[in-house]
Amino acid sequence: MSIEHVFEIPFVAALALQEKQVQQNYRPIIAVHKWFARRPGTLFRALLLSELADCSLPESFYQAHDFAGIQIADPFMGGGTPIIEANRIGCDVQGLDINPMAAWIVREEIEHLDLSAYATAVEKLSQSLDAEIGDLYRTDCPLYGDKAVPVKYFLWVKVLDCTACGRAIDLFPGYLIAENKRHPMNVLICPDCGDLNEVDDRKQPGACHRCGATLTTQGPARRNRCNCPDCGHTNSYPRSETGPLRHRLFAIEYYNPARKGQHRGRFFKKPDGRDLEKVQRASARFEALAPDFVPDQLIPPGDETGRLLRWGYRQYRELFNPRQLLGLELSCRHIAAISNERLRHALATNLSDLLRYQNMLCRYDTMALKSLDIFSVHGFPVGLVQCESNILGIRNGNGSGVGSGGWVNITEKYSKAKRWCEAPFEIRRQGSRKAQVPIGGEWVGEQRNGSRSRAVSIRCASSTTAEFPTNSLDAVFTDPPYFGNVQYAELMDFCYVWLRRLVGREAEGFDRSSTHSVDELTGNVTQKRDLAGFAEGLAAVYRGMAEALKPGAPLAFTYHHNRIEAYLAVAAALLDAGLVCSASLPCPAEMSGSIHIHGTGSSIIDTVFVCRATGNTRRRWLFETAVELNAVIASDIAQLTEAGRTPTLGDTRCIAYGHLTRMAIWNLRSSWDPTLPMADKLARVADAVHTWGDLDEIVASIKTLKIAETTPLPYPLALAAEPEVMDAVSF
Repeated sequence: MSIEHVFEIPFVAALALQEKQVQQNYRPIIAVHKWFARRPGTLFRALLLSELADCSLPESFYQAHDFAGIQIADPFMGGGTPIIEANRIGCDVQGLDINPMAAWIVREEIEHLDLSAYATAVEKLSQSLDAEIGDLYRTDCPLYGDKAVPVKYFLWVKVLDCTACGRAIDLFPGYLIAENKRHPMNVLICPDCGDLNEVDDRKQPGACHRCGATLTTQGPARRNRCNCPDCGHTNSYPRSETGPLRHRLFAIEYYNPARKGQHRGRFFKKPDGRDLEKVQRASARFEALAPDFVPDQLIPPGDETGRLLRWGYRQYRELFNPRQLLGLELSCRHIAAISNERLRHALATNLSDLLRYQNMLCRYDTMALKSLDIFSVHGFPVGLVQCESNILGIRNGNGSGVGSGGWVNITEKYSKAKRWCEAPFEIRRQGSRKAQVPIGGEWVGEQRNGSRSRAVSIRCASSTTAEFPTNSLDAVFTDPPYFGNVQYAELMDFCYVWLRRLVGREAEGFDRSSTHSVDELTGNVTQKRDLAGFAEGLAAVYRGMAEALKPGAPLAFTYHHNRIEAYLAVAAALLDAGLVCSASLPCPAEMSGSIHIHGTGSSIIDTVFVCRATGNTRRRWLFETAVELNAVIASDIAQLTEAGRTPTLGDTRCIAYGHLTRMAIWNLRSSWDPTLPMADKLARVADAVHTWGDLDEIVASIKTLKIAETTPLPYPLALAAEPEVMDAVSF
C-alpha cells in the first residue's frame, strides 16, 4: 500500500475539518503546552496508515495498530504531531527540533506521568496559592451583597499623559465591553464617570444611569491618536522612548455561585475601593519580594518582538503586572521545592503554558466573554484594553473549571491530555452526532506494563547537520516551517525565559539564554534570513533525510503559503535531495475562524507533498496544459466540497501552488544541477512554474469551472476507472 493510492481526500478532509474546530476534543494531547499552527493529528494518522496498513483507510483508521520495528523520523518536530501519531501506532520514532522548547514539550507529551501523584501535587499548589494570594482574586457582589466572591477577569485600559496639559487619558478604542450574545444586554462604560451600563440597543444606548452622560460605543483612541478631553491636544502613541504605558483597572467580571440560579447572564462591576486597594497591596507585596524566578532578560529585536519594542517594552517582565508577577513567582517557588523530578517538570510545563494567559497583552473577547491568550494570533498583539485572568482559576459546583487562564484550567487540560495518552480514542461522526471510538491497544509513550517498549529519541538539534544511518528510516513525516509564517523562537522565548529560570539546565538545550539560533529555518527580515537561505537549509535537511530513507520510502510533509515564491524553495530543496513529488494532496489544516487568519484571505488548506526517490505517481496527475491543471484542481475542490469545505479563493490558490510545485519538480528532475547557486535554482523553478501561464489568471479561471462535476476529465486525466497499474507512472 502507499499514500498515493490509499489516501482518500474526502474522508481525511472531513476528519481534519471537524478536528480543527475543537482540536482539544479530538487530540487532547495538544493541551500539554501551546505550540503554533499544529496540523491535525487525524491527518498524520491517515498518512501513516495509508503508507503502512494493508487495508483501506476508512477501515484501518478506527482499528488498533502496532507496527513493531518501523522507524519514523521528523526533522521539524515542533509540537510533535507526527511523532505522537507514529509512536501511538507502535513505531520507533526520532524527532529533532532546533528549538529547545519543542524538545521539552514533546518529551512532556510522551513521558509517562503518575496522574494520581500529579493530582495531589496540583491540589497542594492550589491550596498554597489560595492561602497566600487568594484574597487578591476575590471581590464583593454589589447586586446581591455577597462578600468575597471569585473574580474571573480584571479589565484594564492603557493610560496616556497628555503632552500639553498632563491629563491622564484613558485610551479606549471603544466603550463596549460585552455584547448581548452570551449576556442578556450590551455592557457599556460611561465615558464620563466610568460606571457600567446595561443597554438593549448599541446604536441608541441612551444616557448613563448614574451621571446622565451620553453613552456611546466609539472610544477616543484610534489610529494611534487620541485628543485630550481637557485641552483638545492631539496625542500620539506608542511612545517607545518613555517606556510602556501604564494601565488603569476599570471593570471586573466575577462569578457568584450562590446566585447563578436566580441571575441571568454574567456578573460585571466597576471596581470599588477594596478592589483598588488590593491592586496596591499586590504591588507592595511583589516589591517587597526578592524574586528568584521572574526573568530579567531583555527583549531582542525581531519581526514580531519589534512591536513590543515600539511600545516601549524592554524586558519580558514588563509584560506582566505586579499581581501577575507575584502569583507567578510564588508558583515557581512552590514548584521548585518539589523533590520528584517528573512532577516538578509537569508543573513547570503547566506554569510555562499558564504564562500565555497571565500577562498584560491578553485581550477580552466582548462576544465570547473570555480572555484571549497572548498567542491567539501568532505574534505579540499590543491592544489598548487588557484582560487579567484569575491565576488560581475557579471551580463550579460540579468541580469543573469556570473561565479561562488559571491553574484550574491548565491542569485540567493537562490531566485530560495525559489520560488520552494512556487510552487514545478517535471521534466518529454518526449522522449529526459524534461518538468517541476507543482504540484499544494503542497508547503513547516508551513503555507500559504488559506491552512491548518502543524506541523514542527526542533531540534538541539542528536537522541541517543531523546524521542518520543510511537506509535506516521507513518514512519521514513532518510539518516544516512555512518560510516566514511563524517566528517560533521569537514567540517561544516568552515562555522559555521563565521555564529555563525554573528548571535550570535540566533539559537539553536549556544552556542557551534564548531559543534563537542562527540555524533556525524561518524567513526573518530582522535576522536577514531570506528565501535563498531558507531553501539552502531546507535542502540540507531533505538531503539528509533522503540518504537515511530506505529505497522508495516516503518523505511526506504539509505546506502552505500565500506567495508562490515560498513554494520555489520547497521545489529546489526536494530537487537538491534527489526526490520526486509523487503526490500533492489537499487537506484542511486550520480552523476557518482562527483569529490569526480571519479576514486575511489566507488558506486553511495545506498541500501534503509526498516525495520519494523511486516509486510511481498517478498518470492523471501529470498535466501538460492549463486546462488539464484546472481539471486536477477542480477534482480536488470537488472532493473537499464533499468533505464539507467549499474552498475559498485563498484555498484554491494554495491548491494550485501545490500542483504547480509538484509538476515543476517532475519536469526539472532529469536536468537538475545541484551545484548551481541557490538563486539560479530558484529562478529555474520559477520559470518551470510559470510554464502554465500567469498564476493569477490560472486561479481566476478555476472559478468558472463546474467544480461539482469531477468526471469526465480531459484526456489524459480521465483514467480514474482504469486499473491502478494502468494509471501509474514509475520514476
